[in-house]
Amino acid sequence: MNREVERYETPRGARIYRLPLKLFPGFGGYAHLVLWQDLVVLVDAGSGFGDSNEHLEAGLATVRERFGEPVDWDRLTHVLVSHGHIDHFGGLCFVHSRTQAPIGVHELDLRVLTNYEERLTVIARRLREYMDEAGVEEEEREAIMRLYLLNKHLFSSVEVDFSFEAAGMAIGPLRILHVPGHCPGQVVFLVDDVLLSGDHVLKGTTPHQAPERLSLNTGLGHYLASLEKLHPLSPRLQLTLGGHEGPIEDLAARIDDIRALHESRLRKVLEILDEPHTINEVAHQLFPDVEGYHILLALEEAGAHVEYLAQRGYLGITNLHDLEAGKPVPIRYERLQSWAPPLSALLGSPRQQATVPDVEDPEISTPG
Repeated sequence: MNREVERYETPRGARIYRLPLKLFPGFGGYAHLVLWQDLVVLVDAGSGFGDSNEHLEAGLATVRERFGEPVDWDRLTHVLVSHGHIDHFGGLCFVHSRTQAPIGVHELDLRVLTNYEERLTVIARRLREYMDEAGVEEEEREAIMRLYLLNKHLFSSVEVDFSFEAAGMAIGPLRILHVPGHCPGQVVFLVDDVLLSGDHVLKGTTPHQAPERLSLNTGLGHYLASLEKLHPLSPRLQLTLGGHEGPIEDLAARIDDIRALHESRLRKVLEILDEPHTINEVAHQLFPDVEGYHILLALEEAGAHVEYLAQRGYLGITNLHDLEAGKPVPIRYERLQSWAPPLSALLGSPRQQATVPDVEDPEISTPG
């Protein structure tokens, strides 16, 4: 990750600064500062963990001192959160203590911020139930839960001043598009011909997927549909800047790469499930060498693909009688031999299926 503040300028005069942050040990990312017309907008606030807050402060200082922009906490007009994952909102308590700028987030992630403790309790319970159904043994399950909760209690609920839908999915000339999947309230921001993509599209990493079993409006189906919203915008974009990793110059090609990876992974899951397996067993075959927190990520990723296939008629449950009898057993899935459409037909072509997002500004809408 580039440790220097980067500057981008759009044809209509928007200036975008990438503020590098160390989010967690071995894991970095970016907040973005957008100056456009009368707006001074901070997009995301880092994790609040370790040196993340100090890096955010230092980034603003660099924008002032190296680039000559008269910005400080009291000059911010808005603080916008791309989605409800702690590496993007964990620094809000720090930010809120330094600025009066209103904080905005999408409705579907609002309670993550305003009722954080409640949300954490609910999700932790669902996660335990999910791992039980997935076939994770108790000792490993509790070890995973300890890792999951390790840094979560560092954050506490924070006030949110407005939701994006209530603001008409726009802040001045800045447009907001809802793209659920990776997170229920994931949004991307159109800043003239630059897209701030949060975690929805990243340059080198295929964004993590979790089953909708854990949280509504996540799941692979929602994610793939959201990718198609963005595909037709690619010809109009100079760059896509994610919350992690480097700039993307060809968004359409990157979307196609992500779709191809998921199609390949779905085919692999179908091969594995020619014989009955639990989600935990599928995860071990898909990701055999993961350790630590990545074990949970592998379980969720495998579960998202199994769920996608099961919802669309490719899979059945082989131990249904045990479940009907109320036995506490993991669920075992198997590929159905009855007819189902080819995956390529199910996924389709993004260029054929994509529709232009509802963006009124003709400067950034794809022409009809």
